[in-house]
Amino acid sequence: MKSEGKIVSAAHIEPHIFALRGEKVLLDVDLAQIYGVPTKALNRAVKRNKERFPEDFLFQLTRDELMRCQIGTASKRNLRYRPYAFTEHRALMAANVLNSRRAVEMSVYVIRAFVRIRRELTVNETVARRLAEIERVLLKHDGALRDLYEKIRPLLLPPPDPKRREIGFHVKYDESAKAKR
Repeated sequence: MKSEGKIVSAAHIEPHIFALRGEKVLLDVDLAQIYGVPTKALNRAVKRNKERFPEDFLFQLTRDELMRCQIGTASKRNLRYRPYAFTEHRALMAANVLNSRRAVEMSVYVIRAFVRIRRELTVNETVARRLAEIERVLLKHDGALRDLYEKIRPLLLPPPDPKRREIGFHVKYDESAKAKR
């Protein structure tokens, strides 16, 4: 993502935001490019202002996390230094710490990107809950329809053939009469 000198929209920032340790984060290399400063300068500013960046909002990736989250990072920076991950609030704090006009301008777009992702996740969760509810109702109705079908099924079968009267002369053979003779 090239961003030197021009404003980048929230839509261009969103692909660089991903979930890690239960948080939506931006890597320092991406945040530095957005803010128009070298990654080294961003990390130095963060280290000088550690009290503004607690570990629950800013953390350094492990090597496993680095390989899982963004393979393209290897081409952007030396893998000897594991990148930092910034949450929404710490990305804004980084813009304030940098004292850069571009960082302040771009922080608005970064926050908008995080907000848009949060909104989409909320919509997705709402849709998932509604689908689960519909599935539960359909399963309940499926059982009720199955019971109804079992009760109606005998009514759907053709009636048995009525007993027909036999035509002609028939002698009834009585065993008891034969025994008397």
